[in-house]
Amino acid sequence: MGAVVAIDALLQQRRVWKGQPAALPPSTQPTGHAALDAALPSGGWPEAALSELLIPVDGVGELQLLWPTLARLSQAGERIVLVAPHYIPFAPAWQAAGIELRQLQVVEAASPRDALWAAEQCLRSGSCGAVLCWPLAADDRALRRLQVAAESGRTLAFATRPLTTARNPSPAALRIAIDARPAQLRVLKCRGGLAPPRPIALAG
Repeated sequence: MGAVVAIDALLQQRRVWKGQPAALPPSTQPTGHAALDAALPSGGWPEAALSELLIPVDGVGELQLLWPTLARLSQAGERIVLVAPHYIPFAPAWQAAGIELRQLQVVEAASPRDALWAAEQCLRSGSCGAVLCWPLAADDRALRRLQVAAESGRTLAFATRPLTTARNPSPAALRIAIDARPAQLRVLKCRGGLAPPRPIALAG
């Protein structure tokens, strides 16, 4: 058997090509949080793609994370759709965050399957600026359909799911875990680069 050569030595001798990921064009969808934008390869939300927010419990800051983007989109006349939210949106809080309520629509669904179908149709329509959903027991195939629908409709898709699903693979372009104590974000996966190694403080 031939001698085993360390990969580091081959790299130093330039005998192995080490590819670099293609640089992503700058995002036109900033998150509204400077530290998060600085940590993401494109400088904002991945466009026409699915982003997952993984949370330990409801109400740890997932809506506050999205509100700057939703406010900007709604003020530009874009429709914001909430598909089967766990709670009825508290209109004064959304309005105080800058969201134009006339651009906000809530879609109810009779079952988790219907909710996934509705989210997919809203994304594919191309008539929404952003679609938020809370898929229950969504498998890889269901998430992939949402990702493809977001690409097809050129729409921002946000899926809020339990933190326990972080152990499972996902086709989402971006996965962010939100911790309650301390209040922080952890980028678990991001398209176009490596996830930042350190958490990002979540401002109140």
